[in-house]
Amino acid sequence: MVIIYHKEQKMRLTDDRYAGERSQFELALRMIRHEARTRTIRECTGLSDDRIRKLYSTYFRNSGRAEIKRRRGKSPRQVQRFVKNPQNKLQATTLVALFCAGLLVRIDKNNRVHPRWPRPDVEFGHRLCRAYETYLLLHDNAKLNFEWAWNLLHCIGYNDELYLAVCAQCNARYVQDAYALDNRTCPTCEISTTSGTLSARVSDAQ
Repeated sequence: MVIIYHKEQKMRLTDDRYAGERSQFELALRMIRHEARTRTIRECTGLSDDRIRKLYSTYFRNSGRAEIKRRRGKSPRQVQRFVKNPQNKLQATTLVALFCAGLLVRIDKNNRVHPRWPRPDVEFGHRLCRAYETYLLLHDNAKLNFEWAWNLLHCIGYNDELYLAVCAQCNARYVQDAYALDNRTCPTCEISTTSGTLSARVSDAQ
């Protein structure tokens, strides 16, 4: 009985390790499809840089899928891209909402953002991918690539250069530059005003 127990235990440990490695492998491929940088993939999967490069070579570069590019260098760190115009601000706000829905962050009653994960891991990576993939479905003309989404997830959690403001017209939260003048208008209301649809709705209501 003791021998059987040890064999079963060894099999379970082997199965668990195999499942863990498979999950790392699947996440790495998923992130490569979104053209994530090697460092970003490594932080979420724990795989070595060499293994990530081999995955890219085997499943993408050498398989004829040249449309998937391997981005090099550091991830973007600037925040201006998120707030440069109402369209970008709207898309950044969408991503933050999806981060919250995916339990990557939480928003308190004072509209401060708090990370839910102490450090990236495989589950964190899959949740981030799901949020980004949903964002792509919601916005045909996506302004933010995966690395910008990664940057936004970290920046919004600092509540420093970026924070969540509240619109005076519709009470919706939106991403705002902490060092820029806030006119308390969310990007949706700003876009509607510019296009004339907001004025039309107000006239109809009157």
